[in-house]
Amino acid sequence: MSEKKETMSRVSKKQSGKKKNSEPTKNKKQFSKVTVKKMLWIVLAFIAAIIIGSAGLFIYYASSAPDLTEKDITGSISSDILDDNGDVIYTLGGQNRKIATEDQIPQVLKDAIISIEDQRFYKHNGIDPIRIVGAALANVTGGFGSQGGSTITQQLIKLAVFSTDKADQTLKRKAQEAWLAIKLEREYSKEQILTFYINKVYMSDNNYGMSTASDYYYGKELNEITLPEAAMLAGLPQSPNTYNPKTNPEQAKKRRDLVLDMMVENKKLPTQEAQKAKTIPVEENLVSLTEEKANELVFDSYLKEVISEVEEKTKLNPHTAGLTIQTNLDMDAQKRLFDILNSDEYVSFPDQNLQAAVSMVDVKTGQLKAIGGGRNQEVQLGTNRAADMNRSIGSAMKPLSVYGPAIEYLNYSTYQQVVDEPYEYKSGGSLYNYDRKYLGPITMRKAIIDSRNPPAAKTLQEVGYADSTSFLKNVGIDPTKWNNNTGLVESNAIGGEVTPIELSAAYAAFSNGGIYTKPYTVSKVTLQDGEEIDLTPKSKQAMKDSTAYMITDILKDTVNSGSNQNLVPIEGVPQAGKTGTTNYTDEEKVKHNIPDDGVPDSWFNGYSSNYSIAVWVGYDKKFEDGNWLSTSSQQLPRKIYRSLMSYVSQSVENTDWEKPSSVVEVAVEDGSNPAKLPGPNTPIEKIVSELFIRGTQPTTISTTFGEKLKAPTGLKATYDREKDEIAIKWEKYIVTDKKESVTYILTIAGQTIETKDLSYIAQKPAEGEIELTLSVKIKDQYSPKTTVSVTVLPKEEKEDSSSKDSSSDSSIESSKPESSSESSSESSSESQVELEIESSVESSSATQSSKKPITNSAN
Repeated sequence: MSEKKETMSRVSKKQSGKKKNSEPTKNKKQFSKVTVKKMLWIVLAFIAAIIIGSAGLFIYYASSAPDLTEKDITGSISSDILDDNGDVIYTLGGQNRKIATEDQIPQVLKDAIISIEDQRFYKHNGIDPIRIVGAALANVTGGFGSQGGSTITQQLIKLAVFSTDKADQTLKRKAQEAWLAIKLEREYSKEQILTFYINKVYMSDNNYGMSTASDYYYGKELNEITLPEAAMLAGLPQSPNTYNPKTNPEQAKKRRDLVLDMMVENKKLPTQEAQKAKTIPVEENLVSLTEEKANELVFDSYLKEVISEVEEKTKLNPHTAGLTIQTNLDMDAQKRLFDILNSDEYVSFPDQNLQAAVSMVDVKTGQLKAIGGGRNQEVQLGTNRAADMNRSIGSAMKPLSVYGPAIEYLNYSTYQQVVDEPYEYKSGGSLYNYDRKYLGPITMRKAIIDSRNPPAAKTLQEVGYADSTSFLKNVGIDPTKWNNNTGLVESNAIGGEVTPIELSAAYAAFSNGGIYTKPYTVSKVTLQDGEEIDLTPKSKQAMKDSTAYMITDILKDTVNSGSNQNLVPIEGVPQAGKTGTTNYTDEEKVKHNIPDDGVPDSWFNGYSSNYSIAVWVGYDKKFEDGNWLSTSSQQLPRKIYRSLMSYVSQSVENTDWEKPSSVVEVAVEDGSNPAKLPGPNTPIEKIVSELFIRGTQPTTISTTFGEKLKAPTGLKATYDREKDEIAIKWEKYIVTDKKESVTYILTIAGQTIETKDLSYIAQKPAEGEIELTLSVKIKDQYSPKTTVSVTVLPKEEKEDSSSKDSSSDSSIESSKPESSSESSSESSSESQVELEIESSVESSSATQSSKKPITNSAN
């Protein structure tokens, strides 16, 4: 019984234990179920909150969306461009729009547009959720706006109300755009919306709408275009200038072929037809510009800058905003510049491929008055080399990066002595001059005029990169972008990448007393409501007036020296300027078969007191066969400059620059270092006038030439008939400084002998009266001359006289007592040229009776 109880007790305990062990497991399962449900509800609640929040935010943004009218969709308010006289020269936007109706749009164009832009166009209600999700996934990695999810309807909204700029693609703008797209789809049919889009899009070269583009590119009505042409037009709106078939045929073909592929994908075109269309050159059937369009090319580069400037400074679209844009364009100057570059009437160009770029700026205001972006341009709003081309300006950089800063920060004078000698770059390699020669110590003026390279490189090191950079930035040039954004290097003493517009404005500061104004094309913009926006930049003192004047004074000499004097000067127009040339490396010359005198770029920037004009000439593809500038072609920038400057200077007063009070002109002794004032005996040819910053001019008088030298004394010349020679003697010249070496300069019948002796024998002199002169030279100083003459008898008379009195002779001496016949202690280094002259054979006895020496006083 007790065993039974005991057994039952063990069983009950075991069951009790199992019961206890099972309770935690059940609790865990129950807890797990509760946790999952809670998490699920939290996620759902979060999603719901996002949806509700997004919907609320969408409604909030949509409520502030601007009104949309049919005028916004179909119309475009053009902008008027005015020249500096206030005359309308161009209407931007609305004028260049040819409206197409629904029945004029061919199906092939519709298929091409829908295939490349919005394949679900006929299925959505203005926004495409599938497209949006795809764009959203792309934007996760690319950032918001990296891929568009816009339908054709939304793109139309952007064109009509908003902006297509990437910077404007904000969440608020997207919400408003979507809302207006939905509204638009409710009010208009799909065909109407597609027609609106076709008439609204920008198609490059100031053409709006595909009907306008069809006429511009192909000379056809829209319903006459072919499959490849339709594909080309459909692909243009995404990036009109990039895919312009006239200017970028390679990119245009890629885009056209992509459209054809998308038409195949969208089942709008058989593969075989697409492949056949791809074989047709994208340039095929392109037409030339009309006469009206060709005339507009005269100021095309200027117009391109106007559009860019207005967009940058006002954030408005001048194509559609209905602006009145007051420019600084001098139409007469612009027309003349166009003719200079595109005809042989003023300048002869070697071929049609040679390019040029010109910028003309008013030195006092900074206004750009004329721009030449290139030669033989065929498209509107094409390449503007005056603004977009960055090529090294060669030695035209020297006044900007080297000598301007040297005057500004180191108080250099125009006389500052610099040494033209071999120079090695720290990075390796030698720096040479154009003539491969060196001049030794020269003035800064000479170094600039003759464009010597080593002095420029060494002076840049003296100035330092920091001050040079500061000077350049003050005149609108940012060298921190050079050399892979590392800033200045040694070679920037003789070059650096600058656009013609930047260069003309920088040199204008030299002309304008050191005052710099950022160059600009637009003075003001007037909005539709009459509000005016002043776009005139503020001027600033970029450098001291002393720096500007001293550089200008040197550059005035530059235009009147060397080859410049036959190419640049204009009567009645004071000018200053500097050339610049770049070079091929020796390896490039060998590789591309370029002659030794061939160069890739030639520059000239000249200026008057009114205008600064920068000119570049070269080839776009400088390594192609024949695309190098010969010696004669290197003169073209100066010829272009002179043709334009001479024309624009006719209608203005041309004054010379006035020396500011901060500058003094001082006569100094050439060769003195540091500069010294001339001494009383400094030869006139050793005196030069140079400019100094007031307070830094020299005050020490040079003693190089010491006291004024006196003429030598005791000069005596005696002719010996028997020996047939002239014996010449003179007194020793006394000097206060015994260390100074005296050289005697003796001239006999026009022949000069230098000696340190006190006598000289002239053998076999010519018959007749012979003049002798004597002077002394000490260092570089010469004394006045002492002069005597002696008569040499004919040979026969000498023979007759010899038989009668062999001891007779003819002697001429100075009025001073005869000097000692002993040689000076300095005679050991005599340098003389003996005079060997045969006597005449004619006889005469007229003067043989004289037995006593004849003595004459020196002249």
